[in-house]
Amino acid sequence: MLEVCVEEAAGIDAAVAGGADRMELCAGLSLGGLTPSPALIRAAAACPVPALLLARPREGDFRYDAREAALVAEDISDAAQAGLAGVVIGANDQHNHLDTNLLAQWVAHARAEGEKRGRPLLLTLHRAFDLCPDHGAALEAAIALGFDRILTSGGQPRAVDGAATLAALVRQAAGRIIILPGGGIDAGNVSTILASGVREVHASCRAPLGAPGEQEKRFGFQAGPRLRTQADKVAALRALVMADRS
Repeated sequence: MLEVCVEEAAGIDAAVAGGADRMELCAGLSLGGLTPSPALIRAAAACPVPALLLARPREGDFRYDAREAALVAEDISDAAQAGLAGVVIGANDQHNHLDTNLLAQWVAHARAEGEKRGRPLLLTLHRAFDLCPDHGAALEAAIALGFDRILTSGGQPRAVDGAATLAALVRQAAGRIIILPGGGIDAGNVSTILASGVREVHASCRAPLGAPGEQEKRFGFQAGPRLRTQADKVAALRALVMADRS
């Protein structure tokens, strides 16, 4: 299965056209992803590919105060009410272990929202997992909390550099939870990722749209080239994932 993260309407169209099996919907991919706008949520809900909402209220660490935690809970409700397939959430404590108390509250809230609509929300633990000092213990915590999958780069900025850890997580998980590798994955390195034993892959499949305009740079509206999900990159990566499955 190929999950494609998208941050704009054109990205949704490209993911669908390229044959993505699932989407992660977000904003601000240059910051690792933030909660998307309500309009983009509605656009994703109307497309034929299942979409998961990334609920991350700000950039930076994953240690949240009470107001920020409430925002994530509202995002979970918005995802359920819009008809999205699930949510992507994560939180760390002050020592970068998983904040299991807060995560348990969000998981319970997601389950309640799923019951109200008559269909459960899929639950992905995001890359707050990668900051944990003990990935094995964090994996067991994620299973106990009831997550369906863990989005992880194997504790490295790029998943290809964390391939050994990904393989170890797959072995430890033993089918109890899905390990979803993500972080710099493309057609050039996906074979290394798949060799770790994973069955799902997460990628943005983006390419630059060109250099930023001088006016946009001058006013600070754009720092570097715009990146956009490309249908041909989605299709090429999905073909490699499917070939490995067969």
